[in-house]
Amino acid sequence: MKKIIYQFIILTVAACTAYAQPNIAPAKAQTQAIALVGATLHIGNGTVIENGIIVFDKGKITAVGDGKTALPQNANVIQVSGKHIYPGFIAPANGLGLTEVESVRATRDIQEVGFINPHVRSIIAYNTDSRIIPTVRSNGVLLSQPAPEGGLVSGTSSIVQLDAWNWEDAAYKTDMAIHFNWPTSRIRTSRRAGAAVSEEQQKERYQRQMAELQNYFEEAKAYAELSKPKVFNARFDAMKGLFTGTKKAFVNVSAQKDIIIAVKFFEGFGIKPVLLGADEAIQVAGFLKEHQIPVIVNESHALPANDDDDVYLPYKNAALLHKAGILIAMSIEGYWQQRNLPFMAGTAAAYGLSKEEALALITSNTAKILGIDKQTGTLEIGKDANIIISEGDALDMRTNNISKAYIQGRDINLDNVQKQLYKRYAEKLGIKE
Repeated sequence: MKKIIYQFIILTVAACTAYAQPNIAPAKAQTQAIALVGATLHIGNGTVIENGIIVFDKGKITAVGDGKTALPQNANVIQVSGKHIYPGFIAPANGLGLTEVESVRATRDIQEVGFINPHVRSIIAYNTDSRIIPTVRSNGVLLSQPAPEGGLVSGTSSIVQLDAWNWEDAAYKTDMAIHFNWPTSRIRTSRRAGAAVSEEQQKERYQRQMAELQNYFEEAKAYAELSKPKVFNARFDAMKGLFTGTKKAFVNVSAQKDIIIAVKFFEGFGIKPVLLGADEAIQVAGFLKEHQIPVIVNESHALPANDDDDVYLPYKNAALLHKAGILIAMSIEGYWQQRNLPFMAGTAAAYGLSKEEALALITSNTAKILGIDKQTGTLEIGKDANIIISEGDALDMRTNNISKAYIQGRDINLDNVQKQLYKRYAEKLGIKE
């Protein structure tokens, strides 16, 4: 009887696995020069070229220009008149590929045990076989930054391209940032009797966490200054890049007072941080501009952080920070919502930014902040051919229809399980597209 039960379980799991995996394989390397002709080119730096031409070969962009641009003799010429071409969108600081089903613990690999884990590398947990990745890719997101969560020091993140067999293939820039959750000095009051954490306990916890960070950074910096440490320390060794400039500090922080304290803390160790979220950044915009601190804002489709904030502040936040002279990008928390990233940028365009400025939030600005602007983020000669073609405006959910995408020149498959399900039931119900 037990043998029958085990066989049944094995067959069930095998059947579920077969159904769960869409028939999508990573694309092969580019073998022939490709010329896309006739589309509107959105370069990503504010420039727009009508009736443009873009040529790429061996994964690199070799020509960008108007209709007079010369085409290579051996190029595969593809007419895309009336369509729009953009740099591939980049999704920073998210859980894509680290979580598959939030309610199933076995599929969540986004947080490590402990409070100080700079040596934990999120990229080795990145799941290239996630069913979510193709759905994100279908809306034009071609690069992502799977980031760890939890604790004071969450771990190290990398940049991945979203069409790979394994995490080694996916790696675009490895171990480029360490993520911090900044302690909040804000005291949260509760009118309920027997509140879980009293005001005094909150103050004590804040002071303890700040002292812990201060001591840890001092020890890590001292370790980094040793040419040959007698005893290897993985946690301290992972921090070296912060002091040498090869890694960035990504800091989750919200309140204006905490923002100022965090920036001064990191600058005290010679580090210029990148702020994540920073809900009250606009209230200290002058300080951030003076210190040249970049900010990755949260999604625009959200409620205000404070009760007395303008109800439209999340929509206008990107425009306000941009006009204040701060380098900004946009992110969406979570592990599947990145498919909506272009539409969040589109909302920012409706509330103060131009369309090309909004596009920069998820292309060139993001590339600059992540330190990959020499490789991607704009459609310029010499950069990787990370390109998407949309039938309409890719920042508008009504017209976004990505018909073709290339990652490093590879023509990737834009199918996904959602499209497969739609096709399945459309055929059943006799729905014509």
